[in-house]
Amino acid sequence: MKSFFKNLGCGAVIGVAVIIPGVSGGTLAVLLNIYDKMISAVSNLKKDFKNSFKFLLPIALGIVIAFAAMYFPLQFALEYAPLPTVLLFVGLMLGSFPKLLKDSAKLGFKKLDILNLIIPLAAVVGICFIPYIGDVSLNVYMPVQTYFILILMGAIAACALVIPGVSGSMMLMIFGYYKPILDTFKGLFTSFGHSVAVLGLFALGLIVGFFSIAKLMKLLLDKFPRGTHWAIIGFVIGSVPAILIAFDYPSAPLDAIQIAIGVILLLAGAIASYAFTSWAESRLKKSADTHTLEIGNTEN
Repeated sequence: MKSFFKNLGCGAVIGVAVIIPGVSGGTLAVLLNIYDKMISAVSNLKKDFKNSFKFLLPIALGIVIAFAAMYFPLQFALEYAPLPTVLLFVGLMLGSFPKLLKDSAKLGFKKLDILNLIIPLAAVVGICFIPYIGDVSLNVYMPVQTYFILILMGAIAACALVIPGVSGSMMLMIFGYYKPILDTFKGLFTSFGHSVAVLGLFALGLIVGFFSIAKLMKLLLDKFPRGTHWAIIGFVIGSVPAILIAFDYPSAPLDAIQIAIGVILLLAGAIASYAFTSWAESRLKKSADTHTLEIGNTEN
């Protein structure tokens, strides 16, 4: 039961990232130390359905609960205090970086890993310079091909969710589907049938993409652990400037108060994130030491 609520909380944290452009659910999963376990559970769902489902269920529930709970507050924050909100997200990512770097350094570093760093970093930043396709229409009169594109958009969002450092919401924003999909949730009160169809197709793509990419990530982590971890570092480094580049700056000049609040939140987010990751690491080390001591006592 304790592990259920722990995974539920982890899922809730990841769920918040689902609707924030620039924040990666995969990165948060890494920071929460459940990424490898989550990818493994997805990959072994057929082989070990009971245990995999037991592990994934609370995470999925946490994502749904957090999405529902944070949808309106985050929309409000991004609308009325966009810069401070985004700088808080940047701070959270910066504070988590030392642990990611430390974990990757344990696997060593070779010359080839320079490319493993640079290519993902350049890809994440480069995505931000793709010209916006523009918001598409998802109303009841939308073209038939849009229904199929929704499945593709779901798969793209899932890929970005699974790969640490890449934001699914940001990808949707680039392709012009972020706001229309969010607005579809509001449409559940006015055009229920059509909204369910739109969200259902998007969810189908999300599920297919998630399971497909999760299997690929499992393969990469098993076969090329060092290179994959350094590539993740590259994604995370690139995601920081990507958030600032992709941020939809208000047309009106920013006042000094918003900038000051933003800087304070950036520092607070970095300190909080660093403290959390340090605490989580110490807990894991303590748990591992206790387990080793128990094994030693049993052998004696």
